[in-house]
Order: sequence, then structure tokens, then C-alpha cells
Amino acid sequence: MANDYYGILGVRRDASPDEIKKAYRRLARELHPDVNPDPQTQERFKEITQAYEVLSDPEKRQMYDLGADPFARGAAAGAGGFGAGFPFSDIMDAFFGAGAGARGPRSRARRGRNATIRVDLDLAECAFGATRDLVVDTAVVCPTCSGEGTAPGTHPETCDVCGGRGEVSQVTRSFLGQVMTSRPCPACGGYGTIIRRPCPECDADGRVRTRRTIKVRIPAGVEDGTHIQLAGEGEIGPGGGPPGDLFLEIVQRPHAIFERQGDDLHCTVTIPMVSAALGATLSVETLDGPRELDIRPGTQSGQVIPLYGLGVRHLNDSGRGDLIIHVTVETPVKLDEEQETLLRQLAKLRGEETPPGRFAPGQQGFFSRLRDAFNGR
Repeated sequence: MANDYYGILGVRRDASPDEIKKAYRRLARELHPDVNPDPQTQERFKEITQAYEVLSDPEKRQMYDLGADPFARGAAAGAGGFGAGFPFSDIMDAFFGAGAGARGPRSRARRGRNATIRVDLDLAECAFGATRDLVVDTAVVCPTCSGEGTAPGTHPETCDVCGGRGEVSQVTRSFLGQVMTSRPCPACGGYGTIIRRPCPECDADGRVRTRRTIKVRIPAGVEDGTHIQLAGEGEIGPGGGPPGDLFLEIVQRPHAIFERQGDDLHCTVTIPMVSAALGATLSVETLDGPRELDIRPGTQSGQVIPLYGLGVRHLNDSGRGDLIIHVTVETPVKLDEEQETLLRQLAKLRGEETPPGRFAPGQQGFFSRLRDAFNGR
């Protein structure tokens, strides 16, 4: 066939209907006679219109792909003409956007904005939950006009210009014939009504700002950075529209003893060398109050002792994390003469007057590491 409709629209032969429609709209905006009135551009516009008429119709496109005449079945389309059923709305969409003819009046009521406030909590409040009274500066429905925006005893009046439609139409002549376009009414701003006497308290906004206190329940298990959504607790929208949402951003204050890792708590307990060697029972602090901690004989520095179920409660679930105790053994720095004598006697009894140096598995001395470096190991 003489015309390469795919090439005219600049699309592949396997292009989807959506890709074909987008290509046509783009070219229609560039080549429309109202934009480029020269004869050569008009001929080009006829070409892309005919190409789109064929490729947008599944039956005609199939006939064209098979090499047959897509207009053989009597589809009324002259050189650049529009056949029966041609989607003329696509041309309108190319210039005025989808749904250009079906806007209608706009509502004055719109949804309110969301708001976010920070809530500082102690570790215990995050672990077990808390109840807070929060003071919020927000917008509420105007008590004078109940959100309507008009002065007492009055109501919005139908716009005389658009007759309540919220838009006005204009007919112009073009290459395509008479084209009717619509735009928001300049008199009422597209609302279809006019407020002659605005409310003296809210100035036709339908809402006023105020400060209110709300009681919120913080669930157990929240942590730093957790966001809690309170639906409908945000500010009222313009025109008395529905409220937005209120989000609470949790900020967990640092704790003097515990470090939180997920739902587990970690802390360090320092014990004397003798207690580590002989064993002892200590009283340690937890979020649930003091608890006894058994130090077994021979406890080493760096050893961890778990206290199960004494951590943070799981968020939206049962159970709790653990409290992990990290043990540090304190070696005495200053010894008096008697203490030193006793320790030397202990060392003699244990045969540790000259303790042998030992390396843990995987560790090496300096000279061994140096030798391996030269040997390429």
C-alpha cells in the first residue's frame, strides 16, 4: 500500500493502541491548522488523521496489516475525512485534556490536610505503652456558618453567568468545522454558586483555627521513628470538607542504662575479679524493677547473660524481647601490700607465677604475621 501509516505516526508495527493514541495526540497538537495554518502542514495533518483512523480501529488495522484496503467495507473516509464512529474526542483530548467536556461545577468542600506532631517518650513508655493528652493547633468547622461560608441567614446563590454549571462554553470555527470548548466560569471560579455575603468569622472559608486537646493511646512496642495514624483527627478541609489524618511521630529518649536493639535491651554489668572467679548474686535494674542475677564461678569478661522476657513488648503481638547482660570483669589497679601478697600466694598455688602466653584460635603473634606476609600467605 502507498501509505505507511505506522511511519506517518512514528510508531512500531507492534505498537499498542495506547502508544498509537499518544503518538497521534502529540502530532495533532503540533500540526493542527489552528496552530500551523500553512497548506503543507494541513496536508500533513490530514495524513496523520487518516493513519490514526485506520490504526485505531482493530478491523481496519488488521486489513491494513494484511495488505488489503482498510476502507473497502464502505467506511466513509475521504482524503483526511472522518469515518463513521471516528473518535473525534481524541482530537479534543489532544488540545483540552481528557474529559474536557464533562467537568461540571466544583465542590467548595475539599479534604483537609494531614498533620504530623512529634511525641517524646521514655523507654518504659515505648516498651509498655502510654496515654497522652496532646494539644493540637488545627482547623475546625466554623461554628457561625457550619462550613457553608456564608453570613448567618444567607446561602450561596446560583451563578448568573454559567447558570450553576460551573463552566462556560465557546464555539469557534476551524479547519474541522465548529469546535466548542469549555472552561471554568470566570464569575464563580467553577463552583456554580457565588457567595454574596461571606461569613464574618471565617471569611467564606468554612473553617476557623483553634486549639484542642485529644487523648491518644500509644501502643506498647513502638520505637524511635514509628508513625501512628489517627484517621480523621487532622484539620477540617475548606468549605467544611472532611478532615485529614493526624500522624504521631515517636521520638524515644535515650536511656541511662539500657540500649535498645529491636525488642531486646542491652546493658553492661561490671563485677570484681574475685566475684567473677568465685561467683556471686547481684541485684540488677530492669524495666520491671530489680531482679537477681546469678554470676557463675569462672565468668569471663565479655560473657553475656540473657534474662528472657524482660525486654520490650512486641508491637501488635504478644510476648516480649529479652534483657541481655554483658559482663565486664574489673581487674584491680592498685593493691596494698597484703592484697598483693595474697594474690602472689594464689598464683603460686595455681602455678601461675610466670603465666604462659597463649593465643586464641585464629590469632597470631607479630612475627608470625610478618613471616606470612613475606611468604604470600
